[in-house]
Amino acid sequence: MPHHTSRHLAEGPRVGIRHFTYEDGAEFTARARESQDLHHPWLFPPTTSQAYTAYAGRLIEDRSKAGFLVCEKSGGAIGGFININNIVEGGFRSGALGYGAFAHAAGRGLMREGLDLVVRYAFGPMRLHRLEINVQPGNAASIALARRCGFRLEGFSPKMLFVDGAWRDHQRWAITTEMITPRGPS
Repeated sequence: MPHHTSRHLAEGPRVGIRHFTYEDGAEFTARARESQDLHHPWLFPPTTSQAYTAYAGRLIEDRSKAGFLVCEKSGGAIGGFININNIVEGGFRSGALGYGAFAHAAGRGLMREGLDLVVRYAFGPMRLHRLEINVQPGNAASIALARRCGFRLEGFSPKMLFVDGAWRDHQRWAITTEMITPRGPS
């Protein structure tokens, strides 16, 4: 199932990040199906070929979005995904992050490494200034990842996003270029 590629946008010790391709559909959807218990009720990545094609197409073709796959350097397996949505250029230079680990990679620190790479890529080549993560308060794993990667809690938004059939409360976490040290988040 691993996708063999050495074309990463950025690399850490164990993972590299790269953009989505349509060819990743079979592996991505298989890993999403294997991870449904891990993701529910927070996240619903595509589990069918048709759904993946539509999802990946938005990330590939829409300039207000950028999708990244977190791939293990050893073997190339997709360990998770990180998307930057609602990218605004100009004076705002901001984006909203969404992410998910796949079950086989959960708890191994791969998403931490991948998120650090995406943050640096967003603040470097993409020239963004601020990234925000909106997390449901009960999603302890996602909050822990945001905190470990140097994001700060900025607020609480009641009924912010429609998830799993209802409007859900979210915490707002953010990071700016000024919060990054040369080696990563402080």
